[in-house]
Amino acid sequence: MSQNNNREQWGSRIGLILAVAGNAIGLGNFLRFPVQTAQNGGGAFMIPYFIFFLILGIPLMWMEWGIGRYGGKFGHGSAPGMFDVIWKHNAAKYFGSLGLFISLVIMIYYTYIESWTLAFSFFSISKTYFDLHSFDAMKSFLYSFQGREVSEHFSTIWPSYFFMLITFLINFWIIYRGISKGIEKLAKIAMPLLFLFGIILAIRVLTIGTPDPANPDWNAMNGLAFIWNPDFSRLGSPSVWLAAAGQIFFTLSVGMGTIQAYASYLKPKDDIVSAGLTTAATNEFAEVILGGSIAIPAAVAFFGITMTTQIAAGGAFDLGFVSMPLIFEKIPFGPFFGFIWFLLLFFAGITSSVAMGQPIVAFLEDEFKFSKQKATAILGIVVLLCVQFVIFFLKFGFLDEMDYWAGTFGLAVFALIETVLFMWVFGGEKAWNEMNEGGNFPIPRVFYYVMKFITPTVLLIILVWWFVNDALPILLLKNVNSDNIPYIWGARALMIFLMVVIFVLIKYAWDKKRQSA
Repeated sequence: MSQNNNREQWGSRIGLILAVAGNAIGLGNFLRFPVQTAQNGGGAFMIPYFIFFLILGIPLMWMEWGIGRYGGKFGHGSAPGMFDVIWKHNAAKYFGSLGLFISLVIMIYYTYIESWTLAFSFFSISKTYFDLHSFDAMKSFLYSFQGREVSEHFSTIWPSYFFMLITFLINFWIIYRGISKGIEKLAKIAMPLLFLFGIILAIRVLTIGTPDPANPDWNAMNGLAFIWNPDFSRLGSPSVWLAAAGQIFFTLSVGMGTIQAYASYLKPKDDIVSAGLTTAATNEFAEVILGGSIAIPAAVAFFGITMTTQIAAGGAFDLGFVSMPLIFEKIPFGPFFGFIWFLLLFFAGITSSVAMGQPIVAFLEDEFKFSKQKATAILGIVVLLCVQFVIFFLKFGFLDEMDYWAGTFGLAVFALIETVLFMWVFGGEKAWNEMNEGGNFPIPRVFYYVMKFITPTVLLIILVWWFVNDALPILLLKNVNSDNIPYIWGARALMIFLMVVIFVLIKYAWDKKRQSA
C-alpha cells in the first residue's frame, strides 16, 4: 500500500461530521421531503421511508465511507482510483467515471438553483415582492426572475445571472481554499446557523395560531396532521415505495461520489462507524423534524388544506418560492423570517454544492498531480460554461432532463455498482473489516447480510422499476412538448460530451501512470 502523506486532512472530527452532514442536508430536506410526504400517504409514507433508510441509506453511507477511506490510503480521492484499487481490472476505473459524471452534472444545475435562494433572501429583507398578494402574481415574479417569462417584475435574465455569478464565486472560493480551510470552515459556520434558523422558523410556524378566525381549521397543527396522518391504503402503490427510495437517495447524497471523496481525507484508523451514523442522524433531524415542521404547516395555516394540496402537487419550488413569500407578507417581521428562510436554504445548498465539486478536484489533483488552484480553475471553467445552457434554456426542460438522468436514475445506478464492487468483487469480509476498522463500536452483524444481499437486490428492483416506469418514457420523449425536444436533445448531448471527456481523461491518466511505472 502506497500511503500518500501529502494529501489534505480534516482539521477536526466535528468539522468532518458537519461537512458530511452539510453534503447530505440540502434543499430537498426542506422543500422536497414535505411535498413527497404530503403526496404519498402522509404518515404512511414514513413506513417505506424508514425501511429504505435502514436497508439502503445507512448501508450505503457506511459503504461509501469505507470505500473512500480505503481509496484515500492509496492516494485516491475520487471513484475511478478507488474502484481501481478495489477491483484489479482495466474496466474498474471506467465504472468509477460515473461518480465524477454525476457529481459534475448535478453541480452544474444545482449551483443555479442555489442562487435563487440567495436572491430571494435579498428580495425578502428588501421587501421586493411584498406588494404581490396572489399565487399567480408571485409565480409570475419567480418565473420572470428565472427568465421563463417576461413581466413587469423582471424584463431580463440579468438579475438572475448576477446572483448566479455571486453564488458561483462563493462556491469556488471555498473549494479553492481546500478541505480544512475552506469546506470545513464553511460547515462550522453554515451548519449551526442552518439549524438555528430552522428551529426559529419551526417555533414561529408552530405558534402561529389561527391566522384567519373565519377558518378555524386553518392552523399549523392541522398542517402537521396533513403531513403525518397516515393513509395506509397508499402502501399498496409501488409508486409510493419508489418515491420513498428516491427521497432516501436524494436526502443522504449517496450514489454520487461525494461522501467517498470526503472520506478519502480520513486517517486510516479514523472511526467511520459512529461518524456515518452521526451524519445520517443529523440529516434526518433536519429533514423529518425541521423540514416537516415549516413549509407545509405554514401553508395550511394561511391557505387551508385544499389549497395546500394544490401547492404540494405543484412541487417543491411552488412551495418554497411561491407560497412561503406570500406567508411572509402576512406575518409580523415577515422580511426577517423570509430572509432567514431563504438563507437557510442557501446554506443547505452551498454545503452540498461544494461537496459535488470535490470529487472532480480530487481526481485532477490525485491522478494528474495538478495543484489545488489549477484543478479548481478547470472545474470552475467547465461549470461556468455549462451552466449557461441551464440558465438560458431553463424553460425548455434543460435542467429537468439533466436532473433526471444524473440526479435520480444515475444515483441508483452508481449505488448498485459500488455495492457490487465493494461487497462482492472486493469481498464481503474484507469490506466488512475495512468499515469496522478503528470503530468505537462494531456495526451490527445483521448489516453485513443487508449490505451483501438485500441492498443490491433492492437497488436492482428500483432500477428496473424506474427504467420501465419513468426512464423509458423519458428516453423516448413521451408526453414532451415538441418545442422542447431540440433542447432536451441538447441536454443529452451535453451530458454525453461530459461523459466522453471524463472517459478520455481517465484513460490518459492511467496510460501516463503505466508509462512512468
